[in-house]
Amino acid sequence: MDASPAVEPAAPQSTRRFDLLLDVPLEVTVQLGRTRLSIQDLLGLSPGSVIELDKVAGEPLDIVVNDRLIARGEAVVVNDKFGIRITDIISRADRVARLR
Repeated sequence: MDASPAVEPAAPQSTRRFDLLLDVPLEVTVQLGRTRLSIQDLLGLSPGSVIELDKVAGEPLDIVVNDRLIARGEAVVVNDKFGIRITDIISRADRVARLR
């Protein structure tokens, strides 16, 4: 009887490289909109203040990963928590064009 351990076939090099990335944490942000405020205006904010954003109501929300726009979606509520339903994935060509 041979007591040597079973040897698994080696995974392709590209698969092993990709597996290394699976545990890398990414910061995912959903942006409702943006605005610019002066320090004076910022210091004047109080509870109940309204900040006007650059997006119109009903416009898709931006899904950003590590400061890069990757998709757009719409807000949803699931079990009393906010979520986002992805409606559009930004194409690779559009992502590359935004790098310039």
